[in-house]
Amino acid sequence: MKSITLVCSALFILGTISVSCAQEKPYDNDDFAIQNVKVTHKSDFAVSIWEIEVKGTAGKTTPKPNGQLDGAPVLGYVFPTSLKSTDVGFNQTKGIVALALTSHPDFDDTPIWDENNDAIFDNDGIIWHPHWVILHEDKRVSGGLAVKQFDKEDKSVKLPPTNPGMPMYMDSPGFPVKTTGNTIRVVVPDFRINNQTDFKYDGVAAYMIVNTSKEDKPLLGVYDVYSIASKDLSLPYTVKLRQ
Repeated sequence: MKSITLVCSALFILGTISVSCAQEKPYDNDDFAIQNVKVTHKSDFAVSIWEIEVKGTAGKTTPKPNGQLDGAPVLGYVFPTSLKSTDVGFNQTKGIVALALTSHPDFDDTPIWDENNDAIFDNDGIIWHPHWVILHEDKRVSGGLAVKQFDKEDKSVKLPPTNPGMPMYMDSPGFPVKTTGNTIRVVVPDFRINNQTDFKYDGVAAYMIVNTSKEDKPLLGVYDVYSIASKDLSLPYTVKLRQ
């Protein structure tokens, strides 16, 4: 698999998606400076543990509230993968399957999960939580990527039952996320990824924005990429196998 040097652009080799650097980086600090990424499969428990290590404190920095959904900021630690869309419960569709660990104080898109355990299910968007998303190229935003949208009338679209009800390829799987020191982790059961243990992946720290008012912008676009584990988004990493 070839790679490309990152200057102010990068390339998703699997999908030939370019990523450009934005001019402003409001949350660009050591908490999003990726130093290591790994996925470890533990066969005794039939799970894989996905981890991103940063120079600073993982998860410490969260977005400042916008006050409304339109324009709401989203921060994410993202694992682009070589998994197929059907491996995570979507219909067959083009794009990059990614597991995104996100924080966003202006809205809650995990309606059946109570991440802060206060018996209120719609108030914990700021708590770091996972999403499966399909990313594709979108040059309308400075980061060059967006979560893939679809027409609500498109009967071919299939989403997992845990999806948040938005017209884009996104799921809220409810996997446990834990931050400890410089590491953020998420545990993924084998059966939730079609028992795949041999796939490629990378690690990305990104800044996204929700748009509900501008027709010339995506619903959820990537506006900045703070760091990339491989430096070139070549997805060079493989799953480590352990009992």
